[in-house]
Parts: sequence; structure tokens; C-alpha cells
Amino acid sequence: MSGGEPSRSTLSTLSARIPSRLPAVLTARTVPRLLGNLTYLVGAVDLVTGLLHTWRVRLEGLTELLPGALSDAAAAATVVAGVFLLVLGHGLKRRKRRAWRAAVVLLAVSVVLHALKTEPAAAAVAAVGLVLLVAQRGEFQALGDPTTRWRAVRAFVVLLVVSVAAGTLVLWLNRRELVGGFPGAGELARELVLGFVGADGPLSFTRDRSADVVGSLLLGLGLMTLLAPAYLALRTPEPRPELTDDDEARLRVLMARHGDSLAYFNTRRDKSVVWSESGKAAIAYRVVSGVMLASGDPVGDPEAWPGAIAAFVARARDHAWTPAVLGCSEAAGTTWVRQTGMSALELGDEAVVDASTFSLAGRPMRNVRQMVSRIDRAGYVVEVSRVRDVDPGLRRLAMADAAAWRSSDTERGFSMALGRLLDDADPDCVFVAARQDGVVRAFLQFVPWGADGMSLDVMRRDSTADGGVNELMIVRALEAAPALGIGRVSLNFAAFRSALERGEKLGAGPVLRAWRSVLVFASRWLQIESLYRFNAKFQPGWQPRFLLYPAASDLPRVSLAALEAEAFLTWPKLGRIGGRL
Repeated sequence: MSGGEPSRSTLSTLSARIPSRLPAVLTARTVPRLLGNLTYLVGAVDLVTGLLHTWRVRLEGLTELLPGALSDAAAAATVVAGVFLLVLGHGLKRRKRRAWRAAVVLLAVSVVLHALKTEPAAAAVAAVGLVLLVAQRGEFQALGDPTTRWRAVRAFVVLLVVSVAAGTLVLWLNRRELVGGFPGAGELARELVLGFVGADGPLSFTRDRSADVVGSLLLGLGLMTLLAPAYLALRTPEPRPELTDDDEARLRVLMARHGDSLAYFNTRRDKSVVWSESGKAAIAYRVVSGVMLASGDPVGDPEAWPGAIAAFVARARDHAWTPAVLGCSEAAGTTWVRQTGMSALELGDEAVVDASTFSLAGRPMRNVRQMVSRIDRAGYVVEVSRVRDVDPGLRRLAMADAAAWRSSDTERGFSMALGRLLDDADPDCVFVAARQDGVVRAFLQFVPWGADGMSLDVMRRDSTADGGVNELMIVRALEAAPALGIGRVSLNFAAFRSALERGEKLGAGPVLRAWRSVLVFASRWLQIESLYRFNAKFQPGWQPRFLLYPAASDLPRVSLAALEAEAFLTWPKLGRIGGRL
């Protein structure tokens, strides 16, 4: 590492000591969180008082001032308002404007409903929440998130579970007035289903008033369960972020001048871009589960990185997204930490080979040399060329093989994968194909890295191909690199490499050894150790990569978003009438 670059200890020190300079997103959002918690409280009070209404009506003197039907309807509406307030609390904590508007309306309704039920204490709590929300309205300016039909399904499942639980509780509270006592599972289910749509169920009550109360509550729960998801399903989804043609063209110009090894992956079509005010730097990102996730280093002039970072965090603040960075280098990580006060976690190391000095000679390369010789004798021939020069026949065959060789329909990748193969938009990519008796058995694709480098993108092989074909292709690519004007080759990323390496050395402490054991165990499914061993064969230089996150409390959420972005966590996708989401 050159003298001008920061040391790893410098990055850790900055991460721990530099205070946050961004007041809204990266610090404790005291007011929204307090009001969100207060909304949870009001919602809980509404829910409890509504469900206990049947107990209250048995107490003499409390409902004599109002007609019973009006009081029962107020109780049912209170339950519905309470459930919605519980749902809205999270949106208020994220400073969502829509959540604020809905909460103000529901709190005002709660005040009226509690007054109708002669519950002054509960009405006062709701009134306090209403006054505070109105007084702090300037804190709730975050824009809404993009929506999908899947959200409507999730809402229906959650509300259905809540409604069934609440309806069962209502019937249990009235068990002494049920003819024949509390019902079995079958009759209970029929009573709930029919009650949710306003019909009479199989159960009978000893008092008409109790039947009216239960019927009102079940109908209110049913309407809430049906109408809220219907609204989410029918409203027009907001546009998803995407990379425009203009953004891509400007990114390509910057990448040619200032290239991080992961920069080219920012041209994925499922990312969006935020630019510095000068236009000399940009950050590509995707929003995953409320996390605004950038990948790699900012693209462009390092002197313009602070401007791009400021624009990135401002956009996160506008939408109440949690900003995070996946896979940035040490130099970029130091800039992020200085500008934002984020914390840094070392994820692993990127293997970078100097193609100008690479050789199979020497004892350290003995195993690779023997493996390459064996695969050569098996009749494998490797072709290395730019994508623009790939034969059309080979292109069609490789595309078909790529689909056939995949173990699942899930396409992994976000920070270190391009998401497209042999595309006309990527003529400078390098394609490496291994044939045996004229049949393609495996291939690689590398993306450009600045003016004189390339980064591994895709590595696929036929499951029946001989072991060692991947090593053969990488060796031939490294040997052909100088003729292509390439001096640096980035291979796979090795997660937690330093822990795996240091944990097996003499003198490693018990904590490090235990952590290494966990990683080795996880490697049975995630290929952590195998990727490290594979990369180490080629005697690379190791470049650390980091995950940046706002605070320790955000780390679990950011980690899950990163796994989802890389497709290690996948969720079912739903279509909709008239087209796909």
C-alpha cells in the first residue's frame, strides 16, 4: 500500500472516534422515535379498551348515558383504530409523512371514540399524542417508499392473524354468556369468519346486548382485514429506481479515468445513481428493505467523493432510508467515515493478481502447475478474447449453457456481479471459454477495471467437467492479459480471509480460533473457506473490503439487506393482474 493511503488501524480509529455530522439520519432520531412509541401506546390502549368493552358494559352505570348501539360501534371502531396505530408507529419512527397524516387522523378519531365511551383517561392519552404530532409536524417529511403487491399480501396475513386473535379474545371474555359455553375449534372458526363479514354465526348469547357488542367488534375487525390490503393492492406502485442511459454513459466516462475494481458493476440495470453537485463523482445504490445500499467505492475523482457522499446521505434522509455501503475499499471507507461518522466492519479481502509478473514457476505454484498440466492432457483448449470479438456461435452456445448450468433460478450478485453475459453494451469485457472436443465445458467473464485491469464477474462450469478447469481458465487469462493491455486482475472476494488465515497459525487466541471454527462450519453452505483457498493458489495481493453502517443498532438490518441484495436471502415474488410487478 502506498504511503498516501490510510492504514487499516487508521480506518478503525476514525470509525470509532469521529462524531456524526449528519443530524437527521445518522444520529438518534429522538422526536420521531418518542412519538412512534407514544403511538404504539395509544394503539395498545385503543385495542385493550375496545376489546374489554364487553366487560365494561356489565358494570352498572357506565353506559347509561349513551345508547348501547352507539357505544358498541365506538368500541369496534376503537379496536380498528388501535390496530392501525400500532402499524403506523414504525412509519412514524422513520419520519414518514404519510404515516404522520394517517396517525393524526386516527388519533383525532380515537379522542372522539373514547369520549363517546366515557373513557377520559384514554381520551387524554390520545389527545396528548395528537397535540405532540401536530406540534412536531416538521420532523415528519420523509417520502414514501416504492410499493409492491407483495406488501398487500403481507398486510393481509398480519391483519388476519391479529383479527383472529382479537376475535377469539372477545368471545372468551363473553364465554359466560355463550349458550353451551366456549365453542370448539370448528364452531369458533365459523363464528369468526361469518362475524368478519357481518353475518350471524352458529353461537348464541344469553343477552342481545352481548351479541351486539361481539358482532360489532368482529365486523370492524373483518372490514379492517379486507379493506387495508385491498387499498395497498389497488393503488399505483411508485416507480422503482433504475439506471438511466444518461447515468450509464456518464458513469462509463468516470470509470475510464478513476477505476475501482468494482466500479463496472455499478452499471447494473437494477441500480440508481446519485451525483455530486460537480458531476465529477457518483454513487450507485439500490434500496433493499428500507436500506439504501451502495456498493464499492464512489465512482469518479476522489476529491469529489465528499460531494457525492453528501448527496447520497441527503437522499437517504429524504426517504428515511438507512444508508450503508457494501464492499468499499480502505481509502473510500476512510472518506465515508470522515464525512458521516459511520462505523466500519471488515468483510474480507479481494484477491488481486499482478498479471505482468504472474508465472507458474516456483514451488508455491506447484499444485496449480500440476493441475493445469493434467487438464491440458485431458484435451481442454482455452480461448481468451474481448466480448466484441467472440464468435456468434460461441456466444449462443455460452448463453444456453449459462442457463443450463445454473443450479437454481436465483441470480446472485449485487456488489461484484454485472447481471448480464456477453452483452453488446459491454464490448470491452473479457470472455474466457474452455472447450473439450469442441464442446464448451466452462467459461469466465471479466469486466473492465480502469484502463489496465479486469475483475472477475462470472465463473460457470458444467458439473461433469474435470476438476481444475477453473484453475486452467484463470491461468490462461492471466497469461493472455498483457497482450490485451491488462496488468491487474481481480479474482474472487474472500470473506473473512484474515480470520481464516490467522486463526490457524501458531499463537492464535481462543476467540480467533473459535471464530475461525464458526467460519469453517458455515463454509459447508456458503463456500467461505473454499473461496479463500481457491484464491490463495494464485499468490495474489489482498485488498481489504469493508461494510459501513450508521450505528450498531442498524447492523442487523443492514446485514440482512446486504444478504438480500446479493440473493443469499430470497423472497417469493408475486405477479399481478395484467402484468408483472
